[in-house]
Amino acid sequence: MAGHIPEHILDDILSRTDIAQLIGSYIPLKRAGRSFKANCPFHHEKTPSFIVSPDKQIYHCFGCQAGGNAFSFLMQYERVEFPEAVEILAKKAGVTLPQSRQDAHGASGLSDQLYKLNELAASFYEQTLDSPQGLEAQNYLVKRGITRETAKLLKLGLAPKKWDGLIKHARAEGVSLTVLEKAGLILAREGGGFYDRFRDRIIFPIFDIKARVIAFGARQICDPSGKTPGDKGSPKYINSPETLLYVKGRHLYGLHLSKDAIRERDSVAVVEGYLDFIAPYQAGVSNIVASLGTALTYEQIRLIKRFTQNVTMVYDADNAGQMATLRSLDMFVEEGMSVRVVSLPAGFDPDSFIRAHGAAEFRGRIAEAENLFDYKIRILKSRHNVKDIEHKAAVSLEMLSTIHKCKNAILRSEYIRKLAQELDVAEDALLAELRKIKEPGVFSHAGPDVKKKLLNVTPTEKLLIQLMLEESSLISRVKDVLEPADFQDERVSQAVSLMFELFEQGKRVEPSCLVNKLRDDSILRLVCESSVSEEVSEQHKEKIIDDCIQRLKGRRLNLRKQCLHREIKTAQASGDEERLHKLMSEFQHLTKAR
Repeated sequence: MAGHIPEHILDDILSRTDIAQLIGSYIPLKRAGRSFKANCPFHHEKTPSFIVSPDKQIYHCFGCQAGGNAFSFLMQYERVEFPEAVEILAKKAGVTLPQSRQDAHGASGLSDQLYKLNELAASFYEQTLDSPQGLEAQNYLVKRGITRETAKLLKLGLAPKKWDGLIKHARAEGVSLTVLEKAGLILAREGGGFYDRFRDRIIFPIFDIKARVIAFGARQICDPSGKTPGDKGSPKYINSPETLLYVKGRHLYGLHLSKDAIRERDSVAVVEGYLDFIAPYQAGVSNIVASLGTALTYEQIRLIKRFTQNVTMVYDADNAGQMATLRSLDMFVEEGMSVRVVSLPAGFDPDSFIRAHGAAEFRGRIAEAENLFDYKIRILKSRHNVKDIEHKAAVSLEMLSTIHKCKNAILRSEYIRKLAQELDVAEDALLAELRKIKEPGVFSHAGPDVKKKLLNVTPTEKLLIQLMLEESSLISRVKDVLEPADFQDERVSQAVSLMFELFEQGKRVEPSCLVNKLRDDSILRLVCESSVSEEVSEQHKEKIIDDCIQRLKGRRLNLRKQCLHREIKTAQASGDEERLHKLMSEFQHLTKAR
């Protein structure tokens, strides 16, 4: 049986597998335009509703909702677990899995080369930052309050403004282009040859827990006015792709420096980005890590758990950050950890807050952090009118899903009591609903579970997701004007966030690969159905995507105005004139914006 299989190997197997040929070896398929049809092998039917898309490498049954990629089909049809399905397809595709000693030795040899290359690249970037051509970047770091000692400690650097700066340096040191590409440091040109992935950017080396450089983050350099020069379409940050050494969801930025302090203080503050880690750490907040993205993974949480059970999430107060934090909270609870949340004032992230208010105030915020229950109920109540019966039920369900994951019976009882008070409902009713919640199962492709919570997705959201899956270039357009949180169901929001993340990494957002990363059957079915649905006509596509975007933006605006309206009433009742003025100004601004 295969153990944990790197994502790039799974993608390689899928890229070498023809799903139509695979499924056709088990059941008869009939050509239907660009796709194939068949009677579904997973339920009895007379009229074919089972569609296989060779273009998307996805199958979906419109009858029983079964669907997925090549791995999914084997798991369902052959009744095997995921590692077995991978082994079967790997053999068919001629892909060697890293399981035998010989394979492990080969991987180890490549790993050693990549570690050495990453150290070489980090030194090269450091030297460039310290050279005359690094003056602008040096000034930028000074303006961000980063000292020379901190820059050295974290091996901050600068990628030169050249297409082949690192390539020439590495070749002079005898490094092959093949190894450079496997390290994710260079990219292949369409017409042949290679070019540096990072150019004219400040470099943040990413370390593993043993303080070895495994990847890089790169930030555009801002001019004195704070504006970012260069291509407007270029993202502020770009990161190394996943490699043999680096899987984003398994590492935490800064943990190699902070692990001892975390263990000693038996607590950790979790922030989001590089600078959000650097500013507090430099100011003396040494028990801190950054998540390398908004969505924490179970692997990252279990990594934290090795050093402490006590976590404080410190994120800014924007909607996307709140929703990502809510998702992470439940994961911590499932792992039996204690989690609290700091909501910084609007307009502040940990970096700017430290620079404006200092480390003592930052520590004070952490000391006064809200517990899981209080934070989640506050956010949910700000998004729902709990005087409305249906909204009250929705908030109850969200809170009960968290309470159910709590393993301590005393805490469960206390949370139920508090929830009953917050929502003005009977404890017995909440307990009755709590008993209906079943233990969350591991993701499987064994068909739909009709008892699971239905996906709350509008036709507009479905159409927008279909368009992004049809044409990856549209993802950038959607990402520029919408947030994942604009999609109302958290599971849909997570899927959209994943699509945005893959796009930012320069990866193709392919449905067959996306399926491997999804952990909810409802989302899996949505992706599969969208992938095999009839494509939107090119003639109307532009108007349709504009309409979809405007509808979601309009809903976001209306929700915010409703929230402001409730907050204005509260401020009026309490006589808080300063807060009332701010809320009224924002309300008027939103009204004009529409």
